[in-house]
Amino acid sequence: MRKSILVIVSFLTFAAFASAQRPGTIPNDPPGTFSILGFDPETGEVGAAVQSRAFAVGNGVIWAEAGVGAVATQAVVDVSYGPQSLELLRQGMAPKDIIKKVWDADTDPGYRGQKWEKTGRQFAVMNTKGEVAAYTGPTAPAESGDAQGKYCSAQGNTLGRPDRVWPPADGIKPSKVPAAMVEGFEKSEYQTNADGTRGRRNHLSLRLVAALEAGQAAGGDHRGQQSAALLIVKKDAGVWLHNDVVLRLQVDDNPEPIKELRRLVEMSPPARSGRGRGGNR
Repeated sequence: MRKSILVIVSFLTFAAFASAQRPGTIPNDPPGTFSILGFDPETGEVGAAVQSRAFAVGNGVIWAEAGVGAVATQAVVDVSYGPQSLELLRQGMAPKDIIKKVWDADTDPGYRGQKWEKTGRQFAVMNTKGEVAAYTGPTAPAESGDAQGKYCSAQGNTLGRPDRVWPPADGIKPSKVPAAMVEGFEKSEYQTNADGTRGRRNHLSLRLVAALEAGQAAGGDHRGQQSAALLIVKKDAGVWLHNDVVLRLQVDDNPEPIKELRRLVEMSPPARSGRGRGGNR
């Protein structure tokens, strides 16, 4: 494996999700999550953040490689979509073409003798130009969808409504969560001063957390909250020698994982300074 591959990775198995849920989770509930990919053209940093009602959701959903891009793979997940997509990004393939190539090549093998259909997969790909593409399969756990904005892509499944009622009385319909996440990311580029004027520019980590917060406020995962993770990379921009990790954080089991993720992000040097180590601003 290339030394510059920086991933949060271990296989997200159906059995592991089912056994590790908090009390009250429906047994064998498909893994669900909402995630955001983001790029900062001023610093060159690329990253991702994710939240789910599943234990240690960061162990396979979000992937990033400095100078290459970021990937999220979730829902009826095939974790290999992460390294496959990064390899194609290294080759210079456009995100929209990667989405098609990876999905078309999926042989739909099932998982441990059960159906694990590729039409339920959901994944997104971003390069270091900020170009993005995403796929949400027609059988991804409802509600599901994705939305793209300026230098970001948000995607989610098993999504809820702001009233937290499930199943919704008005029936299944397109979720507002992905669009809310895009808005949260775009509107958090700058801080607002006490007098209402524009303040300093926020680090990418704070913008990714703001996107998760907006997604949670719009309905989040209809099963609730449990874990969250964040990963940001840039070549040689981490602390210590030859470290491409600007920031890597996981909250694996917490009743308010996004709140805890924000606390950790706000403690970090990149967020406090407003720029990543080695930033070019």
